[in-house]
Amino acid sequence: MAVTSGKIVQNVFVSHCCQQNRQSSRRDYCAPYTRNLLPSTPGKLTWTAISSMQLRTLSIPQNDFTNRRNILCNASASSTVVPFLEKTYFLRLQNGSDIRGVAVDGVEGEGVNLTEPVAEAIGAAFAAWLADKKQADASRHLRVSIGHDSRISAKLLQNAISRGLAGAGLEVVLYGLASTPAMFNSTLTKDEAFLCPVDGSIMITASHLPFNRNGFKFFTNAGGLGKADIKDILERAANIYNQFTAESLTNSERKDSLSIKTVDYMSVYTSDLVKAVRKAAGNIEKPLEGFHIVVDAGNGAGGFFAAKVLEPLGAITSGSQFLEPDGLFPNHIPNPEDKTAMKAITKAVLDNKADLGIIFDTDVDRSAAVDSTGREFNRNRLIALMAAIVLEEHPGTTIVTDSVTSDGLTTFIEKKLGGKHHRFKRGYKNVIDEAVRLNSIGEESHLAIETSGHGALKENNWLDDGAYLMVKILNKLASARASGVGGGSNVLTGLIDGLQEPAFSAELRLKIDQNHSDLKGGSFREYGENVLKHLENSIGSDPNLQKAPVNYEGVRVSGYGGWFLLRLSLHDPVLPLNIEAPNNEDALKLGLTVLAAVKEFAGLDTSALNKFVES
Repeated sequence: MAVTSGKIVQNVFVSHCCQQNRQSSRRDYCAPYTRNLLPSTPGKLTWTAISSMQLRTLSIPQNDFTNRRNILCNASASSTVVPFLEKTYFLRLQNGSDIRGVAVDGVEGEGVNLTEPVAEAIGAAFAAWLADKKQADASRHLRVSIGHDSRISAKLLQNAISRGLAGAGLEVVLYGLASTPAMFNSTLTKDEAFLCPVDGSIMITASHLPFNRNGFKFFTNAGGLGKADIKDILERAANIYNQFTAESLTNSERKDSLSIKTVDYMSVYTSDLVKAVRKAAGNIEKPLEGFHIVVDAGNGAGGFFAAKVLEPLGAITSGSQFLEPDGLFPNHIPNPEDKTAMKAITKAVLDNKADLGIIFDTDVDRSAAVDSTGREFNRNRLIALMAAIVLEEHPGTTIVTDSVTSDGLTTFIEKKLGGKHHRFKRGYKNVIDEAVRLNSIGEESHLAIETSGHGALKENNWLDDGAYLMVKILNKLASARASGVGGGSNVLTGLIDGLQEPAFSAELRLKIDQNHSDLKGGSFREYGENVLKHLENSIGSDPNLQKAPVNYEGVRVSGYGGWFLLRLSLHDPVLPLNIEAPNNEDALKLGLTVLAAVKEFAGLDTSALNKFVES
């Protein structure tokens, strides 16, 4: 990064958590939030004397998450006002089909790389990308909606990315606190009163990641952007960023103040969810009357579901928890895969003697449920439940899942339900795209769903929507009652009777040391592929093991009554290993098989597998 001389954009903000009405146990978080938000590279930024600075304070609306002021320092109109950044800096922000980075300090060793100037450049880049894709008439301004989850950096990034969009001549519509599915939906809704449909949409979120992270998801009416699109946007952003001048930044700020509109789109989105349940129950106004359903939003964006969806349908929601947005996530990680989170919603169900519990991740594109006895509907069980509901409506359809689903699930879908199980690559976008592809070649598929809780249905425009998944479950409760079948959540539990679940299940992470000499200067991906190839070759000599005849990711092997899958992580230098078996002894045999094959790779940290085998 080049050393700059008085040509710096500084962004200072103080977390709302420092106010006196916050809990004292959380005040320790405050100190890291007052900082220079330029790319964090210690020792490579210098300031000219304070006396030479020409400061101006911008008036920015305050919000529940942060207080903000923006300062431009002694920058001439002809000079850049941000330190030069290589294109690789931007490309490192790509996380598959999302953009993610560190937005605030507070975690040791994680320097801020998603700054306001970087975000503004990304906004301008999306504007350019969208203009190319839409090929809009020059007389018409493209329109983009922006929403965010509860993260403490949300408004800072919203303001920055809206400046980038407005500076490029686009109309910006702010939704405020919103869910990821709602943002995609805004590209489909036809209602000019709510400025819909928009041409593109941006959700500011980093899903369940820690409080210091944030990022962006992008949508058009064709769905979420793919990996190639994100790379294109980041490459454009790098070029735009390095051409910023004081004049261009001031100009985008002026345009931003003129082009921004605010809309309560979440009222449209929640109304559609309510209508869907009423329709399934035969247009009954309150089809969930008498049902006691608790919601756990994990202090993310999903708190709306209790008051805006369940209560209008007649449900009792007392005992719902962590509905208020709080980007420090003080109670538990908002993640349906997290054991602590699932224990929290299970306890809430049992303590309140509720019929059903519902839990969402931070931006509501994932979900899980708990029945009245505390039995969890997540991972394979959630897939089994959704498959049972969808196959009742579409007999024989193909259910597309990620690669780590169990053999018992395959048997359940194909033998019990009469459907077809198509196991594909990990990654919600991969799963959804595969379902779309199957339909395009004549193989009917109505459900694409991951063990993580991501799920999309053909009937819902392949929208990855945790709230809609729960609506499908509520539809089942409501329609069962309407047809005279009672029993509360027993209706749901009965749908997965016969699902064979393993007595033993584990996921281990084998990390690749990118600095190890065994990699010989190559990439971790290349090294990981060599590990997988060696494992695959070694399986053929063992009569107790059989490679999966159809497999799209990693090495999947059945044997000893169970199976294992070793695959390369989509983004990280890690080989995740999943093992399922009928007992500990057979799980050990599968673990030893993998260990024997990979032990000669010195650059692979097998300590997790060693510990597993020894214990």
